[in-house]
Amino acid sequence: MPDCFFVILPLLIGWVLDLILGDPAWLPHPVVGFGKMIAFGEHRLNKGSYRKLKGAMMSVFLIVLVFTATWLICYSLTSYLSLLTSILIFYCLAGTTLIHEVRGVFHAVDRSLVEGRKQVARIVGRDTSELSAQEVRTAALETLAENLSDGVIAPLFWLAIGGVPAMMAYKMVNTLDSMIGYRTERYKDFGCWAAHIDDVANYIPARITALLMVIAAGKPLLTGFVWRNGRNHASPNSGYPEAALAGILDCRFGGPHYYFGELFDKPYIGENARELTTADMQKAVRINRRAEVLAIAIITICEFAIYYLWIR
Repeated sequence: MPDCFFVILPLLIGWVLDLILGDPAWLPHPVVGFGKMIAFGEHRLNKGSYRKLKGAMMSVFLIVLVFTATWLICYSLTSYLSLLTSILIFYCLAGTTLIHEVRGVFHAVDRSLVEGRKQVARIVGRDTSELSAQEVRTAALETLAENLSDGVIAPLFWLAIGGVPAMMAYKMVNTLDSMIGYRTERYKDFGCWAAHIDDVANYIPARITALLMVIAAGKPLLTGFVWRNGRNHASPNSGYPEAALAGILDCRFGGPHYYFGELFDKPYIGENARELTTADMQKAVRINRRAEVLAIAIITICEFAIYYLWIR
C-alpha cells in the first residue's frame, strides 16, 4: 500500500466518524481537558500586575505543551499510528455537533422565543436574554459559518501543514481564544496574546473557508462581496465565512451585541435585513457539508500528487 494511504485513510476515517457521531457527551474529549488547563491557569494568573505577560506565557506554554505531547505520543506509538491519527482527527473536527446545535436553535425558536434564546446560548458567547427571534436565528447562522472555519477547515489546514501535532496545537489555540480571547475588562490584557495567536492561526483558513463556501454554493462571483464585507468584523478572520454565508443567503449578519454585560457595536455584514427561515438554515447546512467534502477532496488529491510526483 502506498505511504500516502497511511495519511489519507486516517483522515477519511476521522471525518466519517465525526459525520456519524459528532461529539457524544459520554465520550471523554481532549478539548474538555484543554479547557480545564486554561481555567486552572487563568484563575491563578489573571490577577495583579503583568497580566498581559502572564497571559502570553501561559498561552505559549500550553500550545507548545500540546504540540510536544502529541508528537511524543505519536512517536511512541508508531505501531498504532494510523488508529491514533484517526481518533485524533475525529476529536479535532467539530462540524456535525454544531450543525445539530444550529438545527436545534431553529426548531426551538419556532416553538417559542424563550426556548430559542436558551438553545442559542449553548453555542454563542453573547447575552441572549433579550434577543429577538430574528437575532436568535442570525446568531446561530453566524456561529455555523465561523465554526466551519474554526471547527473543520482550520484543523484540516493545520493537519496538512504539520500533521496531527499541529492540528492538536491548533485546537488549544482555538480553545484559548474561545475562553479568554475577549476585549472585556477581565480578559483584555490576560487574553490579548491568545486572541492574536488565534488571529494568525486562522488567517489563511478563514479565507479558504469563504472560498470553499462560495464554490460549494456555485456562486464564485460572490468573492467580491466576501472581500468587501469580510472586513466588517472586529475579528480579522470571522467576517469572511460570515460574509460568504450572508452573500449565499442574501441576508444580513452582524450588528451590536452584548458580551459579558458589555455592548459591542459591530458593523453589519451584508445589506438585506430580511427575516431568516428554517429553509435558510437547511441551505446553510448543505453548504457547510459541501465545503467539507471539497476540503477533504483537495487534501486527498494533494497527498496523492505529492507522493506520486515527488516522493515515489
